[in-house]
Amino acid sequence: MSSAPVYNASEPSGGNPLEVNVNAQYAGLEFNYVYLVVCGFLVYLIIPGIGLLYGGLAHKKSGLSLLFQSMMVCALVTFQWMFWGYSLAFSRTAGPFIGNLANFGLKNVVAAPSPGSAVIPEIVFCLYELLFAACTVQIVVGGAFERGRILPSLIFGFCWCTIVYCPIACWTWNANGWLAKLPSLDYAGGGPVHISSGWAALAYAMVLGKRTSKDHHTTHKPHNSTLVFVGTVLIVFGWFGFNGGSALNASIRGMMAAFNTQVAASTGVIGWVMVDAIRHKGRFSVVGACEGAIAGLVGITPAAGFVNPWLGAVIGFITAVVCALLQDINEWLHIDDGLYVFKLHGIGGIMGSFLTGIFANQSISALDGSSLFPGAYNGHGIQVAKQLAEIGAISAYSFVVSWILLMILKYIPGMHLRVDREAEIRGLDLDQFFDEEMDNWDLSPAGLDVMKSGPTAFTHGVAQSPEGTMTPNETTTVSMGKRD
Repeated sequence: MSSAPVYNASEPSGGNPLEVNVNAQYAGLEFNYVYLVVCGFLVYLIIPGIGLLYGGLAHKKSGLSLLFQSMMVCALVTFQWMFWGYSLAFSRTAGPFIGNLANFGLKNVVAAPSPGSAVIPEIVFCLYELLFAACTVQIVVGGAFERGRILPSLIFGFCWCTIVYCPIACWTWNANGWLAKLPSLDYAGGGPVHISSGWAALAYAMVLGKRTSKDHHTTHKPHNSTLVFVGTVLIVFGWFGFNGGSALNASIRGMMAAFNTQVAASTGVIGWVMVDAIRHKGRFSVVGACEGAIAGLVGITPAAGFVNPWLGAVIGFITAVVCALLQDINEWLHIDDGLYVFKLHGIGGIMGSFLTGIFANQSISALDGSSLFPGAYNGHGIQVAKQLAEIGAISAYSFVVSWILLMILKYIPGMHLRVDREAEIRGLDLDQFFDEEMDNWDLSPAGLDVMKSGPTAFTHGVAQSPEGTMTPNETTTVSMGKRD
């Protein structure tokens, strides 16, 4: 096999392509970066998958806004990553807490061996990590569920990616980061992706406050289980690239991580469905099965390249059962996290990181040919304490900084993080969009009435009751004149 190229600081871009063939240094190793590019393409599917999942979980009158945000978040984070995000997270001259602007505007990010893996050109590594950042921000904006205005959520996402995600990614994955040197074990993003996004979404939900008509939303059921299912399938499919590619080479370790992804998602489904069946006397839920798959994926993310499949199954099962048992967490914390982002990603990520410290097996990490990362499974019990340090630091930093950022944005004149009460009751789609409604495809009797009625304005609910609530699965016209 060809030897890996060596980074040359005098040629930080990997060489002048007008003078040398910059591809030659990877001769015989091309399969590694081709594999990672394909994994990156898979990770992209998680972004629209989250949009479909969130859109299906929402009321019909607010589902379109969540689809729109998935596209806009990806676009915005792409710009942020090119502008300074990549440099703040992965510059080679970073400090222990955050990178510098050595790669500002993707300066010298071309053909040199990447800081993550010598067999991957840096531009490929940059693309792969960009999609991780986009997925994370998309999870975070779920905290604004059905009451947050879109433009402020995008501004928050840009700022959050800069001052929360990039530093935490630097801590965890940059060779100079303090968690990387500890080391805490985080194979694919239990801390930077899930724990950080879960706590940020909790801060978002708390700053915005509860949705209008508490009783109505407490009893709300997802308006479209098919969208939830399709979104979950895309997320699971994309997660094979998320975990399978995080070895940053086409080694057997990456293949083991991909297998663990399937195992944990499957046992997550089993665990959640078991809890549902016990709670509801033998009855099942499609949405519950989907939530179980995601909980299993979240749990295995930090562990996928460190554990064997049977322990991966245990991690997926335990994480899903714990998350399913926290069904009433919103009531316990007196919050309104309608998409349960904190439960699935915050708590699920904590469970995954903690269990990684217990079950990590150095014989699995060594499958890439060079890594040795023992856990308590190998008698290295101190690893559990290191995982707790990661959990505590990331949780505290993400929650506190997210809260402060949201409070600053909240009091900027004209920002208005939250829609007004009337707009919330009518739905974000009618308030934030000018020509589209999610339910025009609906072939139910109510949906057929909508399509037959012509260009009249519609709500996604019946006439407002004295309590200001609406039933989301019925349709009625709204007067084109002045509203009450």
